[in-house]
Amino acid sequence: MDSGIQERLTDFIRRKGLRQTRQRDTIVSAAFSKDELFSADELFERARKLDSKTSRATVYRTLSLMVEANLLREIDLGDNQATYDPKFAVKPSHNHLACIDCGRVVEFEDSHLELLNDCVTRRMGFKPVQQSVRIEANCEQLRLKGRCPNLIATRLTGRRLRKKR
Repeated sequence: MDSGIQERLTDFIRRKGLRQTRQRDTIVSAAFSKDELFSADELFERARKLDSKTSRATVYRTLSLMVEANLLREIDLGDNQATYDPKFAVKPSHNHLACIDCGRVVEFEDSHLELLNDCVTRRMGFKPVQQSVRIEANCEQLRLKGRCPNLIATRLTGRRLRKKR
């Protein structure tokens, strides 16, 4: 984990008049231990592996603090569950392509989208600060081959699948 993230959160917590606790430190370490999206429940499981005394309530409160401190972004991937993006602190303008069949999420950046965002917001009298695009699609594996290794892996690991509309 980048030490700057911990420092930024520590400063933010002090400015809010809150205490820095071992549980919060554990949760922050768990949140930034992997470079992948996670749900609150997945973060709780990661944090419990580091410290079995970590409480679910503290995970939710710390998630809110990290979002408020602009260290994490809460994103909606269309699955009716909040998902958190730890890459937001270092890459504030990246986008997500979500497969509606297997739940696989691909993160991408595209300078064309950034240019479009800039043009549209300026034309309407705004200054762009950040962007986030979510594209829902079907992966070609399932459509072309009738099987999707991502779907099989998702089911085997017990990870959540998106709800079809």
